[in-house]
Amino acid sequence: MVRNQEDGQDKILSGEGISDDDIYEAMKDIPGYLDITPGDLKELFRLAYRHALRRIASAVRARHIMTGTVHSVAADTPLKDVADLMAEKNVSGVPVHDGTGTVVGVISEKDFLRHMGATEPVHAMRVISACLQGKGCVAAPIRSAQARDIMSAPPITVTEDTTLFEIMGLFNEKNINRVPVVDHSKRLTGIVSRADVMTARLVKGTEA
Repeated sequence: MVRNQEDGQDKILSGEGISDDDIYEAMKDIPGYLDITPGDLKELFRLAYRHALRRIASAVRARHIMTGTVHSVAADTPLKDVADLMAEKNVSGVPVHDGTGTVVGVISEKDFLRHMGATEPVHAMRVISACLQGKGCVAAPIRSAQARDIMSAPPITVTEDTTLFEIMGLFNEKNINRVPVVDHSKRLTGIVSRADVMTARLVKGTEA
């Protein structure tokens, strides 16, 4: 059972969330003799703040912040139905499964645009602009395609035990906005988005 507390960042800013260990670790980051001046104090607080954020982010797991109700599609789902689902649910990406729940890929808005003739990253309004200029429907080539035809694979996934710190690093390294959460059998159990990370209530610890 997770013991939720006040927002971790508020605790850190008030000083309550910074532990003695964070202070000691920060002090070790400052070379030489520590003569406390306003500049030293600012540097000490900055380093302690960084250590505290990393400590808390390493304690929070995917299972604490993931969305459990996930909109997903099967690999053989027609792309029209995928697009309808994403529009209806107002999501920018969905996991793709093999029919048994095992995640085999992910489809995002970028995948649609890339397979609609975009040779480089393109804004959706460029697609609309092309249609308005009478250049034909750029979606025509993929009208009869299925989810498996444009999904990004193999999928990038995490487990429920993956830390928030690791997820943040994954988002930055892979330049992605969401990551499916899977169990040991690679079956979908949830999803974590950048929005989940940004709005996550950082917990100070967990208990069984």
